[in-house]
Amino acid sequence: MEIKEVAAAEAMTMGMPTVPSRFRRICVFCGSSQGRKKSYQDAAVELGEELVSRNIDLVYGGGSVGLMGLVSRAVYNGGRHVIGVIPKTLMPREITGETVGEVKAVADMHQRKAEMARQSDAFIALPGGYGTLEELLEVIAWAQLGIHDKPVGLLNVDGYYNSLLSFIDKAVEEEFISPTARHIIVLAPTPNELLDKLEEYSPRHEEVVPKTKWETEQLSCCKSCEIPPGLKEGTPIVQAQRGTMHALN
Repeated sequence: MEIKEVAAAEAMTMGMPTVPSRFRRICVFCGSSQGRKKSYQDAAVELGEELVSRNIDLVYGGGSVGLMGLVSRAVYNGGRHVIGVIPKTLMPREITGETVGEVKAVADMHQRKAEMARQSDAFIALPGGYGTLEELLEVIAWAQLGIHDKPVGLLNVDGYYNSLLSFIDKAVEEEFISPTARHIIVLAPTPNELLDKLEEYSPRHEEVVPKTKWETEQLSCCKSCEIPPGLKEGTPIVQAQRGTMHALN
């Protein structure tokens, strides 16, 4: 019997719920530090255990320290699969002990975020610093653009993200963010409540661009474009069809 099956059997024996989920894997953004409050650390462990109870695997930043280490060990110890994605240059900094699960080494931060997003069906942000905030805001912006329609959850432990939410509400008030785009963020103070809300989430905002495999189309287009011979540097161009460019008159 595999470790996942053993863990599931033990969970049933202990009376733990095994809730069916629409998600196979969830990406968790969080700090490489544990934070000052014990409540942050408790929330990371609780989130990991909640993922296990719903048979959801984890995708995260690959570190073995801070909240990243706590949530990954909780998921791994519960018998679920863990995928850690980390740039090679950050491995000495973020991996200072034994890692768990599968570790994918990538070239840089851009590849890290793209791979984490590709592997996941939803996103959750625990408390964290600059890196966590940047990852969270990028997947929110991607959702607004229509690059993906995956739910984005914010675990607001002890009101940690209240200031960020106030800023976003101010941006809505000043008409930099539309009211419907405000609802991209799914908010809750506890893992159980947040996952319940994510299960029920459906997009309400208007996409900025049509949802047609945006990233793939852009990358394919860039690779296949050919610059016409004789085109002078600085001439405005417009793409007329895939693989060709024409000068604007």
